[in-house]
Amino acid sequence: MSGKIAIIGAGPSGCYLAQALLKRAPALNVHVVDALPVPYGLIRYGVAADHQSTKNVTRQFARIFERQGARFFGNVHVGCDVTLDDLLEAYDAVVIATGLSTDRRLGIPGDDRPGLYGSGVLTRALNDHPHAPPLPALGQYPLIVGHGNVAIDLLRLLCKTSHELDGSDMGSKSSAWLAKNDIKSITVVGRSPATLAKFDSAMIREIGKLDNVSITVRDTLFSQRPDDNKRLHALAAINGQGNGTIKVTFRFSCVPLSVIGDESVLGLQVRGPEGEEHISASTILTAIGFEGALDREHLLKRANENKERLYCVGWFHRGPKGTIADSRTEAQTTAERILNELSPDPERVGSTLFYGSSKAIVDYAAWQRIDAAEIAQSAPNRCRQKFTSTSEFLRAAQLQGGQT
Repeated sequence: MSGKIAIIGAGPSGCYLAQALLKRAPALNVHVVDALPVPYGLIRYGVAADHQSTKNVTRQFARIFERQGARFFGNVHVGCDVTLDDLLEAYDAVVIATGLSTDRRLGIPGDDRPGLYGSGVLTRALNDHPHAPPLPALGQYPLIVGHGNVAIDLLRLLCKTSHELDGSDMGSKSSAWLAKNDIKSITVVGRSPATLAKFDSAMIREIGKLDNVSITVRDTLFSQRPDDNKRLHALAAINGQGNGTIKVTFRFSCVPLSVIGDESVLGLQVRGPEGEEHISASTILTAIGFEGALDREHLLKRANENKERLYCVGWFHRGPKGTIADSRTEAQTTAERILNELSPDPERVGSTLFYGSSKAIVDYAAWQRIDAAEIAQSAPNRCRQKFTSTSEFLRAAQLQGGQT
């Protein structure tokens, strides 16, 4: 089957969809478009730097471009460089796979105070995202709100010593920021009981292996432990473990009520198992999920009406739930639907659309030059040193504002 398909977003949901489409119909022209000059989105800028086994899925994604014939168009911002309507005119089908990037608010009084930071903002900064703000000062007593894997990622990175980050792709600025933090304690709180927490038990076991922590798990946890709950077994195993200088406390069944402090964060008021209490904090880090851009509902409605050959996948489609592996399962279903509904029109111009200006477009070969340069400049104890600006990306890609 022939046809031209554009996928907006080169993260895992977009790459899995390209893979599924080309496996079913190798003659398709599948073009993956991303606003950044580099592919892989969430894998590159959302997965923790010390979880290289997770990041290794990019080797699988590379085969989509190297063997299956997909093309990459980086540094193309849909909405600025080209419009969605331009893509719909140029392609037989267009898929939005941009994910969700806005941190969900706590929705309580004071959640807009200085000293409160969303996990997405912090994670992108730790991963050297070119549009991330500078990493903030956390103070000695940061508090993390959330009991999912992202919350545990933040906790783990904040507690790791320098040598525990060996082999990661943690950049020099982020490494220096982590090293200079003078953290004395970190409290992790969430509204759910431990039996309903969202983190994986393996993530909790990782915390127990860190060199510089001493761990306490609170709130009548173990008197209610079912024998078959892996999370509770993992928490029980780390309770009381370690004699490091960073005191880590897990709190459950604590409903956030308000952020304490006027000019800056001083703590969090919660309703816990024993009533209301004030938990002191120098900063608050929220890891409670993500929201979409303002036009997401409108775009979902357009896609659901099924009149424009427009589709959505990944978190943009289903909301902030599910893992990277879930995106692969969804891609199979979406690819089948697209191919069943595809009606190729040879008059559609496809990738010709992108070459109407002098803007530098990063193709896959240019990305490979960036990739090689980042690996070559890495420190001896790191696997990569990412570039942090578009100009650096383009220089490494050997582009100076012209087309590839």
